[in-house]
Amino acid sequence: MSTYDDGTFQAAYDTVMAKWPADREALRVPTPYGTAYVNACGPRDAPALLLLPGGGGATSASWFAQAADLARVRRVYAPDLVGAAGRSTANGVRTPADLDAWLDAVLTGLGVEAADVGGHSYGGWLALRLALRAPERVRRLFLLDPTQCFAGYKATYLLRALPMLVRPTPRRVRAFLEWETGGAGLDPDCLRLQEAAAGFPAERPVTGPRPRPDALRGLKAPVLLLVAANSRTSPAREPAARAGATVRDLETIVLPDVSHHALPSALPSGAGRRLIGFLGG
Repeated sequence: MSTYDDGTFQAAYDTVMAKWPADREALRVPTPYGTAYVNACGPRDAPALLLLPGGGGATSASWFAQAADLARVRRVYAPDLVGAAGRSTANGVRTPADLDAWLDAVLTGLGVEAADVGGHSYGGWLALRLALRAPERVRRLFLLDPTQCFAGYKATYLLRALPMLVRPTPRRVRAFLEWETGGAGLDPDCLRLQEAAAGFPAERPVTGPRPRPDALRGLKAPVLLLVAANSRTSPAREPAARAGATVRDLETIVLPDVSHHALPSALPSGAGRRLIGFLGG
């Protein structure tokens, strides 16, 4: 029996969104796979920046700590991912090609031909796919502790996640996140939102293989890779080493004392300034 309560989830979502800039707009973009819910802020005539959150219960709200700074230099668009917790609706997204088509439709519906693109975790995988398959749409790419991009998951991480995935409950979500982060850096409102997302009536997550090394060597967009030193998702140095061996135009920043699931809210201020500088080119 599901423990999900929509009223609790929506209230928790609104609590985190209250931390976004006051000029934040909620946009609804029709796609062949349902309606995308996109949080937007920043000058309408500024270059576009697409922010893709992690999967599960992360939602676009998780970018609250960076939204104001990024909106000073970009028009920020942050969609809730299709088929995951959030306010986007889903209709028949079953393959990576469906997911790609959904994202293309979101960009087209927003009137965005090309954008800077950033993604955290699963959102990093989706962002990298976009840069590889449609290089004309991605000016610059930043990947915040991405998964399934340059390295696989640790077996211990998957085993710890299994009870939460098989039967998600708020208590299991909290226990898993506190294990991965060591209890440090978790924003309490984001934690409550992820707890409230337990049992969200979502479609089966769409996943796919890591990009091949030859594809990564052909990546045209400049890439900023930010790696969480305390991440338990994959061996600490493996993503940076593999990216460095394949991606030509790459800058890597290792975030000390930061874990995977404490991001994006725990992004250190110094790394945030580096990100702004990277986007400025």
